[in-house]
Amino acid sequence: MNLLLITVVLLLAIIATKISNRSGLPALLLFLALGVAFSAFGYDFNNFKVAENIATLSLMIIIFYGGFGTNWNMGKSTARESISLASLGVFATAIITGLFCHYILKINFLESMLLGSVVASTDYASVSNILVSKKLNLKYSTAPLLEIESGSNDPTAYTMTMVFLSLLSGYSVSIPIIILQQVVIGLIGGFLLGFIFIKIIETLSLDEDGLFSVFIATMMLGTYALTSLAGGNGFLALYILGIYIGNHEFRKKRDVVFFYDGLSTIFQIAMFFLLGLLSDINLIIKALPIGFIIAIFMLLVARPLTVFGLMAPFKMKKNQLTLISLAGLRGAAAIAFAIMVVNSGINISIDIFHIVFVICIFSLLIHGTALPYATKKLDMYDPEDSVLRTFNYYSDKTDLEFIKTHVTKNSPWVNKKISDIEISFNIIIAKIERDGKSIVPRGNTYLRDDDVIILGGEGYFDSRGEDLLEIKISDSHKWAGKKVKDIQIGKNELIIMVETPEKNIIVPRGDTVLKAGDRIVISKESNEIEDPE
Repeated sequence: MNLLLITVVLLLAIIATKISNRSGLPALLLFLALGVAFSAFGYDFNNFKVAENIATLSLMIIIFYGGFGTNWNMGKSTARESISLASLGVFATAIITGLFCHYILKINFLESMLLGSVVASTDYASVSNILVSKKLNLKYSTAPLLEIESGSNDPTAYTMTMVFLSLLSGYSVSIPIIILQQVVIGLIGGFLLGFIFIKIIETLSLDEDGLFSVFIATMMLGTYALTSLAGGNGFLALYILGIYIGNHEFRKKRDVVFFYDGLSTIFQIAMFFLLGLLSDINLIIKALPIGFIIAIFMLLVARPLTVFGLMAPFKMKKNQLTLISLAGLRGAAAIAFAIMVVNSGINISIDIFHIVFVICIFSLLIHGTALPYATKKLDMYDPEDSVLRTFNYYSDKTDLEFIKTHVTKNSPWVNKKISDIEISFNIIIAKIERDGKSIVPRGNTYLRDDDVIILGGEGYFDSRGEDLLEIKISDSHKWAGKKVKDIQIGKNELIIMVETPEKNIIVPRGDTVLKAGDRIVISKESNEIEDPE
């Protein structure tokens, strides 16, 4: 029954994502609504202990992948601004929101500060989802600023949440020492374990299918556990680990991207569905007024006051500051921290879980729908840029990639000097391999029969996965044993590559015969193609 439920939820989540893409509603808001619907229709789940474990693991993956996806080369120009917002900005937002809750809404002071801390950080998953799905190419390096801020500010909110939980429980704590300990050990743990990771993969071969992703997962869990045991901030260590690893080049990196992209999506669905499932519709209605008031206050006062105040020394443009103020989406971290508060066992007078629930709903609804509109209204859209450059997991950048080909006795290049070869495309002969030796190609270097030449050029990655289709030819496949010229495919489709079972790459010609075990890649122009099995 539970497996069937998970199946139904994931299928509905896929449908919700499609609805989001067409309607403009944030997908995470629809996942939240999905959980509420299951709860309202009688699926009873109120195990906050299990929920906390799932929420913590989800947050670990989201924060790590947030760091992994951060393109530091793009982000370092705005690092001071984003780090200021991720640290002092979270602190200021928590304090301003807490003071509002105490003096205006008449909530107990420490409980007000706890609530402000829980909802103080912006959500990486929500921010990146809207930036990418709506293709918000922002001026003045605003996208990387928002990416780094939202990816790195959860640890500050977590530290503040733990501090006020300790104060509410009656423990005598030194706030400066706790913050310093959490930050210093977290930074050291992240950098140290990231350095160890790179050294290990430079030494050991982990090319087996799936093994590399498993090793990264092991390092991720180990980093969080070891840093937390040492008294540091495990979430901060994970973000630093992600940045350190994500900005190094290594084999299998693309496989890791696909693996964690899917895993991160699943856990985002789990987080927001879980929040909806744990909710009580009657308590949601009861928390609506206070949650709405806090959400509006954060939108109109706390976030803008923090952004304009902290960014004043950086002389940023007013329209940029206004847009940054609108990008204060609350989400996964607030959910996880609210569940932690419920499980702490501390008696508080407010229903913090359902208040946070309502704040997240209005934040996603208002910020999520307003951001694309405000981008154009504030003249912050840059048609010459691509937001995908901000993220490491998209290859919309001028990376040099290499392909290998052979010089045969019938090749027009055989026995010619490189300087005499006409290459009309933007590629270069990067290396020549002859008789097991490497040759540096120069203009007067001759190409010989059986040479292996390495060509370099600008890499391309189909980020949507819609323009290229890979098919494996089985024994029963109708293309097995046929020549390429005899295969019936669409007029806008072309077989561009064949990989044999021996891992040899063949550029297909009309008389190339496809065999069982071959993998072929088809390039297309039409909206979709099918594997004619």
